[in-house]
Parts: sequence; C-alpha cells; structure tokens
Amino acid sequence: MRQLKTCAVRTLLFSLAHPDDESFSGAGLACWCLSRGIRVVLACATRGEAGKAGDACISGAPSNVGGAREQELREAARIIGIEHLHLLGYRDRDLGDADPAAIRRQLVGLMREYRPQVVVTFDPNGFNRHPDHVAISRLTMDAVAAAADARWFADAGSPHRVARILWTPPLPPWEAARSANLHGEPGADFVIDISRWRDRKAAALRAHRTQHQSVDTHFFNQPDVDRILAIEVYRQAFGPSLASRPLDDPFDAIDASVD
Repeated sequence: MRQLKTCAVRTLLFSLAHPDDESFSGAGLACWCLSRGIRVVLACATRGEAGKAGDACISGAPSNVGGAREQELREAARIIGIEHLHLLGYRDRDLGDADPAAIRRQLVGLMREYRPQVVVTFDPNGFNRHPDHVAISRLTMDAVAAAADARWFADAGSPHRVARILWTPPLPPWEAARSANLHGEPGADFVIDISRWRDRKAAALRAHRTQHQSVDTHFFNQPDVDRILAIEVYRQAFGPSLASRPLDDPFDAIDASVD
C-alpha cells in the first residue's frame, strides 16, 4: 500500500454504497471541503448494476447498467471535483453478503493511506433502509475501528484514528429544507450552507441519467428545489463534543496534525 506523505492534510472520506449516493448525500459537503483545500476521497462499494436503467428517451436505456452507472459516477465526481475515487467492486444488492474480512481490508487500506480526520457514511438504518446502505454503514464502522488497531493488517500501513464519523441525518434533504426549525431537529448536528455550489450539485445529480426518475422526483420536480439544493445536514456518530448544535464546520475541534 502506497503511504501518502500528507498526514497533516485535512481529509474527508465518503464511504457509500452506490453511484449517485455521493450526489444525493454529499456533493455540497464535498464542494465545501474542496473550496477550503480539504482533500475529498470517495469509496463506492458497488457499480449499482441492480438499479433501474431509466427512460430510454433520457438515459439511453443502456444494456450494461453497471457500466453506465460507473461512467455516470465518474462524471459526477469530475463535476464535483473529487479526484480520489475508489470502486470497491461488490455486487449491488448483495453488499450485506460480502466477505467482511475482504471489505474491511479495503477500507482500512484507504483509511491508512489517506488518513481522513472525518468519515461520512450512512446511518445504521441506511437512511431509507436500503440493504446496501445498511451494510456499508456497518462495514465502515467496523473498518474505522480496525484502522486504529495495529494488530489489523500490518501490511496496510500504520494505524490511523478517525476523529469524527458523520451519518446521514434522520431528515432527507427535501424535508430538511422545509423544516420550520431545522436547528431544533434531533440529528441535525451539522448544517452546511452549500448554496454557493447549488448549480454544481444539480449538475452532479443530472449526471446520473439512468437514475433521473428518482433524482427528478426528489429534487427537480419539487417546487422548492433551490432550497433543497442549498443545505446538507449530517448527524455526528462520534467525535469531539459539539459546543452547540448544529455546527457549520465538520472539522470543528479537529486538529489535522494529530493522528
């Protein structure tokens, strides 16, 4: 495993299940980080081959859905500005049956290579109870613990302790934007103003052409789409105590020089 000589570089790692998860759940945060010189790494467990192909008039109805979705993911990552993209190679809808030792090694290797202070993944209920979302949450939490323990995978780099894990929040974006008191909502521990990158998030979502039906339903067919695209909300799974809730900086109280 190549060891990056950038231990003090602030880094955020997304550990997600499918192409489009990054645009639904993290495009704005990624842009926020990149604008501040924070490195963003994306691990995507599957190619989404069990997903829908979409309307042929819009998506082209590809015969190879997994290949099409991988290309959509790469285009969305390019739009967002994510340079460090890792596809883990597991089958869509089968992630819960993946060999935990194999995916643990992959995720531990990435955590020790890039040494993120912050890791973002799904909450234990998978946000919408999708089995792959639930699985990647469990597997990511397992890997965070293993990455800090020198007894795991001595050949995968020196141990690394993640300072903070963020989960997807109880409220989906389209509901959070309409909350009369978002700051009082339980689980809204970080509320990130991403209005500056609204257009970029919209473009990343549109890059997932095969998933246009879901994207349109939840974003572009909504009358308040501009509000929905203006904020992202995260829940703290663990990390330094929060001085108040919500905060607007996911790196609050984290020293990048401390591993």
